[in-house]
Amino acid sequence: MPEGNVQIVILAVIIGTLAAIVYSLRILVLMERRIARIDENLFAITKRIALEEIKIEREEKKIESSLRRRKR
Repeated sequence: MPEGNVQIVILAVIIGTLAAIVYSLRILVLMERRIARIDENLFAITKRIALEEIKIEREEKKIESSLRRRKR
């Protein structure tokens, strides 16, 4: 009878360990998805910033060229 109890305990430990591994993998997948969304958002933000910087540089060039014309 004690051998049967030991086997049940060992089986319970193995099943518990496997359940913990599956749960951990699930959490890792969820975290990876979140990180991917964050990366996409950061890419969109940097793209918008780059476009705004290009607009600002164009406007600066227009202002500088108009100032040069006035000096002449």
